Amino acid sequence: MGDADAAAIRAERGDWMSEHLAMYLESGGTRGHILDLSSVGGREMTTHCLIRYQGRKSEKTYVKPLIYGNVGGEIVVVASKGGADTHPEWYLNISASKTVGVQIATQAFEATWREPEGTERHDIWEYMCHLYPPYIAYQRSTSRHIPLVVLKIARPIDVFTSAAD
Repeated sequence: MGDADAAAIRAERGDWMSEHLAMYLESGGTRGHILDLSSVGGREMTTHCLIRYQGRKSEKTYVKPLIYGNVGGEIVVVASKGGADTHPEWYLNISASKTVGVQIATQAFEATWREPEGTERHDIWEYMCHLYPPYIAYQRSTSRHIPLVVLKIARPIDVFTSAAD
């Protein structure tokens, strides 16, 4: 799958993703944390977090819902972009920052982040593919190495109230 294919999928699902973000934000996290993604090859009980980050060029604040896993008390998100040949903007933006905001259900935190390597990365990738099997096809469809981002909670913050908190 090239960038054009991934862009077409995102455009088709774009309203769904915007609706998901609005539902999560408007409910304060009481809705949107767990979604049924079985219709797209995922699991019925797929967990989602929100990440809040600043644009590295625009300096605007953005909020993005992402599937997450919990590995040893750390939050893991996958920079898959649906198997596109380029990294997602959120990944490029957080790469320029030391911290990121993360909200899980009704709790939000400032977190530091890192990318796992070697055996740790392999084990986490296997776990994330178990949580969301389409990641396997995403990796097969691109030559880029899909990044994993591990978030470590640093301190509590207020829950997100809008996409531009």
